[in-house]
Amino acid sequence: MTSTRDAALSALRELVGRPDARPHDVEFHDGQYEAIEALVEGRRRALVVQRTGWGKSAVYFVATLLLRRRGAGPTVLVSPLLALMRDQISAAERAGVRAVAINSTNAHEWSDVLAQLDRDEVDVLLVSPERLNNPAFREEQLPALVQRIGMLVVDEAHCISDWGHDFRPDYRRLRDLIGEMPADVPVLATTATANSRVVADVAEQLGVGGRGAPDVLTIRGPLARTSLRLGVLRLRDSASRLAWLLSHLDDLPGSGIIYTLTVSAAVDTARLLREHGHDVRAYTGQTDADERAESEGMLKRNEVKALVATSALGMGFDKPDLGFVVHLGAPSSPVAYYQQVGRAGRASENADVLLLPGVEDRDIWHYFATASMPDQERAERVIAALGDAPISTPALEAMVDIRRTPLELLLKVLDVDGAVRRVQGGWVATGQPWVYDAERYERIAAERRAEQQHMLDYEQTAGCRMEFLQRTLDDDTAVPCGRCDNCAGVWFPQEVGADASAQAGESLDRVGVPIEARRAWPTGADRLDVPVKGRIPAEEQAGEGRALARLTDLGWGGALRGIFAAGAADAPVSPELLGACVRVLAGWDWAERPVAVIAMPSRSRPVLVDSLARGIAEIGRLPYLGALAPVNGGPSGQPGGNSVFRLAGLWDRFSADGIEVPPGPVLLVDDLVDSRWTLTVAARTLRRAGATGVLPFALALRG
Repeated sequence: MTSTRDAALSALRELVGRPDARPHDVEFHDGQYEAIEALVEGRRRALVVQRTGWGKSAVYFVATLLLRRRGAGPTVLVSPLLALMRDQISAAERAGVRAVAINSTNAHEWSDVLAQLDRDEVDVLLVSPERLNNPAFREEQLPALVQRIGMLVVDEAHCISDWGHDFRPDYRRLRDLIGEMPADVPVLATTATANSRVVADVAEQLGVGGRGAPDVLTIRGPLARTSLRLGVLRLRDSASRLAWLLSHLDDLPGSGIIYTLTVSAAVDTARLLREHGHDVRAYTGQTDADERAESEGMLKRNEVKALVATSALGMGFDKPDLGFVVHLGAPSSPVAYYQQVGRAGRASENADVLLLPGVEDRDIWHYFATASMPDQERAERVIAALGDAPISTPALEAMVDIRRTPLELLLKVLDVDGAVRRVQGGWVATGQPWVYDAERYERIAAERRAEQQHMLDYEQTAGCRMEFLQRTLDDDTAVPCGRCDNCAGVWFPQEVGADASAQAGESLDRVGVPIEARRAWPTGADRLDVPVKGRIPAEEQAGEGRALARLTDLGWGGALRGIFAAGAADAPVSPELLGACVRVLAGWDWAERPVAVIAMPSRSRPVLVDSLARGIAEIGRLPYLGALAPVNGGPSGQPGGNSVFRLAGLWDRFSADGIEVPPGPVLLVDDLVDSRWTLTVAARTLRRAGATGVLPFALALRG
């Protein structure tokens, strides 16, 4: 009979695309087979902490194949990011592993996935940690899945630990899931970024249930990345950092990632670079899923110089030859920094990593640190507002006066703590007593302050930078790398061109934000009876639009947030806002001036939109043609969200009947832009009614 090791090596050769390789040409790294054997033969629980590129995915894919051949059920792989899921599915296909995903972007495919599971045609089911608390999934699919599960894999397992740099409350539910599973089901947790405190915490989460307190096998290797050349360049301000990028982006090797700390910074930086001839794209958690997938593919094929990204492009993105990683602003800990720079140089001898810290970094760290920990007064306010009847998040937001993003995070924490529960239709209180664990949260806050100081120490150290990062992850094999700017001397240019400085300054001072037009319909729209797919025909597309500002901007963002706050009254546009909009329009470099103004039919702010459209038309001496007419009750559903469902709620819901649309471009006026599908569908309606172009304009862009 074939030994487990021989079978595992055969599967590994399939995974790396060398099925005919001689036995010694493809071999396991130290620790890989040890983990596979523990899972397959011992049915154990294991934690693997190894550097990026070591081959953690090989462990769970090979173990899955061997377990399935022995009659085990499918592996459930909990994966935190869509980019990571896509790469994992591609890697699985290479190894002959049948992998499918259930996540927020493919709800229209869930019935097909569940049917495949019922037919036992799935080897690996990828789910997000958030999906574990989806009421329908939790109550209808999860119980049966737990009884059939062959192995549980928790990828990026540092997210389990609230001591970790990327804690996600939903990951804490895995403790309950593990406790419910049969005792002989193997469990694997993997991460590249865990210090000793996080390792101990994750191991404790894995050792619950089953046979009491099962032993957890921890396999930990050295974290040195010999291909990376690290450096730090301190510049005066944001304009100087943008100017450095304008001057030197083309000097960086190959293609890479430019990380920013906020969504606005990613979008603004990408826009500035594009305007001055650099082929880059923005990539954030607010970017549409189809656009993210397209951008990932373009970067992998070296069709762009860089993606300007938030941490949404962090964990698991796999481009072995990524040439560089630049940070505009420092992450809040060396551990988080190590995780992000680990995207580079995975299968190449050299890659450049440069940090451009900012004076505003500490303020941003403070914001995210306080947002991720529950505030006692806010928590008690939320619990008091909930009862037995479900309340939706938007309704609760208005009741407790907490903005949506921090409210959603607080609800997740309270859910994990057992005080509230997500059900069909919203949230309810469980009635279980909840006590604010002030001591625990203060310990976590103190640890995060210490990590922030470590990051500042990294920026200022005169010693080896790679060794510094390794030691912060408690890697006792750390030695000087001989490559970083401190070991081998400064390797990057430091000067900033005068022209680039002027261009960066103008960009930061400018009023107005582009609204990028959608060019493709979302995949799967036909499943919801929307008869479109592929690229949007050029003759039906909107042009690039403009908004006065983002809701998150420091300038006009404050005034706009007041207008769009929950419960704010619908009122005419103020003279100040109208004047600012006129300045945006005056600076708009359109190819052809619009010939008329048309408004969107607003459900929530008809007075605001009508007054804005009329005001622009009067000042611009353009005819105001009124608003598009809502059809079949107008749009259904909520702004944003899943693209397929959002499009289905807008399809055939606007009409230009009764409007004599003139030939030429028209200015389409709205109040707030979120997913951009409303403008896309409205522009299609106007183009089909005779407009030769549609130029969207809005007061605000969300994000």
